[in-house]
Amino acid sequence: MQTRRALLFVPGDDRRKLEKAAALDVDTVILDLEDGVAVNRKDEARATVDAALRELDFGRSERLVRLNPVTSGMHKADIAATVHAHPDGYVLPKVETPGEILEVSADLWQAESQRRWPSRSIILLALIETALGVVNLPGIATSDQRLKALILGAEDLASDLGARRTAAGHEIAYARGALVMHAKAFDLDAIDTPYVKLADRAGLMAETTLALDMGYSGKLAIHLNQVEPIQAVFTPTIEEIRAAQRLIRAHDEHQAAGSGVFALDGKMVDMPMMRAAVIVLQRARAAGIDPDTAV
Repeated sequence: MQTRRALLFVPGDDRRKLEKAAALDVDTVILDLEDGVAVNRKDEARATVDAALRELDFGRSERLVRLNPVTSGMHKADIAATVHAHPDGYVLPKVETPGEILEVSADLWQAESQRRWPSRSIILLALIETALGVVNLPGIATSDQRLKALILGAEDLASDLGARRTAAGHEIAYARGALVMHAKAFDLDAIDTPYVKLADRAGLMAETTLALDMGYSGKLAIHLNQVEPIQAVFTPTIEEIRAAQRLIRAHDEHQAAGSGVFALDGKMVDMPMMRAAVIVLQRARAAGIDPDTAV
C-alpha cells in the first residue's frame, strides 16, 4: 500500500533541487513540468526530469511527474520525453472531464504495451483546479482504473471562481468537501491543496490537521521544510495507537460477552467509533509503524 502523506513539488528544470528531494525520504516526489517551469524551459525540464528518473536514487519515495494540461497540447511531449524512464506515475493538472484522464491513460497504455510493461504499471493522479472539474468529480473519479488519487488545487480554483483566497478557506469549503467525498466513495486517495505561507509552520500544521479531520490522506508540499510537519500530522501518535488498540480490545471483549454498545472512559462506544479506531491502525501501518511493536 502506497502512503501519500506529503507530496513534494520540485521544479523539473532544477537538478540540484531534484537531488535534495530524492534524499529527503518524503512519501512522494512530484517532478514538475507545469507551473514550476517557464514556457521557454520546458524542453530543458523534460531532459532534466528524464535524467533524474534514470540516475537518482529516490529511495522509498514515489516518483511522479506533473504533466502540462491536456488543453495545453504539451502533455504528449512531456510523456514522450519521460515515460521510458518509467516513473511511478503522472499527475495530470487542471482536469475538467473524464475524457482527459482517458486520453492520457490511452497514451500510457500504448507506452506500456510497446515496452512490454505490465498494464497500468504507471498510475495517474488528477489535480482538480477549476469549477468545472469540481462539478464533474463523479465522472472523473470513476473514469479509469489507472487513477489512484484526487488532488485539490485551491489557488487556481479560487482564481477560476473569481473568489478571494482567505485564511479560513470558506471560498473553497464546498470543493474541499466534495473532493474528499468523491475520493473516498470510489476508493481513491484524497490529497489536500498546498499551504502557500512558507514561514508559517503553525498555520501549515493547523490546515494539515483540518485536512486529516476531514478524511484527507495527504497534502501537497511546495517546500522541503513543509514535508516533516505534514508527514507528522498524518502519522498517528503512540497515544492514538494505544487508545485505538484499547478500544478494539474492549469492543472484542464485549462482543464475545454478547454486548453491542458499551461505555469506555465515560463515552458510549459503537461501530462508528470502532471503525475510526481501525482506521488509526491502518494509517499507522501505512506510515511504516507496526502497532503491535510501537507500544
